[in-house]
Amino acid sequence: MHSVDVVMVRLRDPLHRSAARLATQSLLAGVLGGVVGFLAVCVFDRTDPVVIVFVGLAYGGGASLGELFVVLLGAALVGVAGLVPTVRALETGIDVALANKESLVTGGQIIDALSAESGAKVIPVDSEHFSLARCLKGHEGETAELILTASGGPFLGRDIASLGDVTVPEVLDHPTWSMGRKVTVDSAHLLNKGLEVIEAHWLFGFDYGSIGVVIHPQSRVHGLARLKDGSLMAHLGPADMRLPIISALYHPAMVSFPWEHLSLVELSRLDFQEFEQERYPAFVLVMEAARTGGTAPAVLNAADEIAVEAFLAGRIGFLDIIEWIERALAAHTAGPAGTVEEVLEADRWAREYLREIYGGPSA
Repeated sequence: MHSVDVVMVRLRDPLHRSAARLATQSLLAGVLGGVVGFLAVCVFDRTDPVVIVFVGLAYGGGASLGELFVVLLGAALVGVAGLVPTVRALETGIDVALANKESLVTGGQIIDALSAESGAKVIPVDSEHFSLARCLKGHEGETAELILTASGGPFLGRDIASLGDVTVPEVLDHPTWSMGRKVTVDSAHLLNKGLEVIEAHWLFGFDYGSIGVVIHPQSRVHGLARLKDGSLMAHLGPADMRLPIISALYHPAMVSFPWEHLSLVELSRLDFQEFEQERYPAFVLVMEAARTGGTAPAVLNAADEIAVEAFLAGRIGFLDIIEWIERALAAHTAGPAGTVEEVLEADRWAREYLREIYGGPSA
């Protein structure tokens, strides 16, 4: 079973609170593979739609999501745990508001095919991809390049060799975003930005040579589209994940954002720096796995998940994360990743391989 953070479900028709509770109980009983434990259930009783947000402990095997008449699944799970629920939703024809980038990193081929077959949409929730979708709207056929922005994390400007002794609190001290521990670690050495490039590839159909990255420390510009005439379309917003989340929940409608809006005063300074890939070996590893394709991204993701867990537990240093990923990729012969079983087998292989080498409960 895999750990779970947050799942959001929007029901197809307005329901009273009692019916929403019943739907939640059904979810806990078996849908999406079966949530076998939960921490909290919150029901927002609005006229349309009713939104159920619940926090689960684990997924096993279970029933079909379609029985609940669900129109949107919002997946904010951490890691490869998000793949099976995302696939099951798309198989049932349910749109997915996807914040779990690892689903696309490991199973992009599967998700792409299922979305095309069922007609269900994958709605991006990551801030960069939410912004890219806004930039592309009406300009899909006129766009030559997508550009993701990266804040540079807490160690912007420092040489990678100087980061061997950084502490967990230092790594988790992100300058602009408040995020979960795993993604914050990934962001500190820009591995996360590589995962976002893969995500953009599958979401928008651009090849890797047409997806760029630029350093933008202020995190106000989240994504840009370069049109064929050379001009740029940029999407700006606060460093606040509530904006892409609320937009996904009400997609395709645009609703009022009830929290603080971005002020023009905050835009008095916008800095951009060239993204020098050679300074970020974790990013380079992600792109090598992406271009290899097949099960290579799944192995990279599994190695990263357990290496980050080991780092957060104090078992290894920050730069050891890169070593673990590199070692797993070097030992792996990439195979096809056209089924969930093939992806999960590659994930299992990477975890067992690193356990044999490094030992410990995290490997």
